[in-house]
Amino acid sequence: MQTKWIRNMMKGLVLAVLMMDVLSCANSRQEAAVDPFKETPQQRDARMEWWREARFGMFIHWGLYAVPGGVWNGQEVPSAGEWIMFSGKIPVAEYEPLVQQFNPVQFNAKEWVQIAKEAGMKYIVLTSKHHDGFCLFDSQYTDYDIMSTPFKRDIIKELSDECHKQGLKICWYHSIMDWHHPDYLPRREWDQRPADQADFNRYITYLKNELTELVTKYGDIGVLWFDGEWENTWTEAMAKDVYAFLRNLQGDIIINNRISKGRGGMTAEASFPGISARRNRNCPPPGWPGRTGKPA
Repeated sequence: MQTKWIRNMMKGLVLAVLMMDVLSCANSRQEAAVDPFKETPQQRDARMEWWREARFGMFIHWGLYAVPGGVWNGQEVPSAGEWIMFSGKIPVAEYEPLVQQFNPVQFNAKEWVQIAKEAGMKYIVLTSKHHDGFCLFDSQYTDYDIMSTPFKRDIIKELSDECHKQGLKICWYHSIMDWHHPDYLPRREWDQRPADQADFNRYITYLKNELTELVTKYGDIGVLWFDGEWENTWTEAMAKDVYAFLRNLQGDIIINNRISKGRGGMTAEASFPGISARRNRNCPPPGWPGRTGKPA
């Protein structure tokens, strides 16, 4: 009886300790939560320091649209590139089979990063997902990704691993707009899929799930470059929610102004903390002045 009593007491103590650990972890997570909208100028400067020093990086647009290369059914599509699905008014059922043709066997992450580094670049931005909805990474939330192609290698992982190894920042471009996902709205006039069962809030959950993968599976991420925020289904409240969500997953991550509705074109600042597109995208025709004062 005494032995049984001792055992029961020990079980109780172990359970109490486990409960204290759970509560402690919960409290730690709660305490760790930050409000990015209360960031001080000093905190922002510390977060932005590497970006302001970097100044030069490689921006890579790459996805299924590389397969047709601006030509569809033997006809050149104007304003194509990554927009070929839109410009060519290609239905999802006709565009999807490109997955079986995407097989970049010559992809070499080490070589790509080395080229960028030798050119003096400090970061690389890669399209994790463009407007066509295809993911260059291994996602558990969709089969419309790199693992469904003949290539079957996580390009995002290989490039991020190599960037970390060679000392460059890895960054992702990720589209809010998604012409492929059944819950994304609005539908295009050439997309004949019924929209009555589409649920945009369900799409936001999908978006956040994939963003979680991108900022938790691949180490330190420098920038999340958003795009496709201009449609009326995406609201400022959604933008602020996703912004805070991401900053709590990786506190130092930089998020560009295209997540919000207030970019006001290519060069305006976001209506809440972000980075301007001015430093990353727009370059005057003569080029930026170099150290000698002449255009670089």
